[in-house]
Amino acid sequence: MIEGFSGPNVCAVVGITYRQLDYWARTDLVRPSLSDATGSGTRRRYSFEDLVVLRLVKRIVDAGNSLQAARRAIDMLRAAGDSVAGTSLVLTETGSVLAETEDMVIDLLRGGQGSLFILPVDGVVAEVRAGIERLAAVS
Repeated sequence: MIEGFSGPNVCAVVGITYRQLDYWARTDLVRPSLSDATGSGTRRRYSFEDLVVLRLVKRIVDAGNSLQAARRAIDMLRAAGDSVAGTSLVLTETGSVLAETEDMVIDLLRGGQGSLFILPVDGVVAEVRAGIERLAAVS
């Protein structure tokens, strides 16, 4: 397994541009947890968990949500800690929640929410793993 992921590898796995990656790091949306850039010639190193968060941000933005909505959702996920496996991230017009069961999602739908974006966290983890496998096959 690779000891952390470089910027170009992150972009290949997550499906974002280097410009997006750089902006998200500089604005503290997703900073590399293994090694941050400390000046010219230094490189950021991202962990697997960083890649999952980056992929979540990409999926949220690709679904037409704002970067601010993605930031709120990621902040909520960080506050939940390690208890996000098996949950679904649900973005509403006013905020974000973690739905731990399908019944919770159904209750949100019944609650008359105007617009929901539902993102199973485990599905994003699987997408990142598949991206890493593709990257390893090319290397």
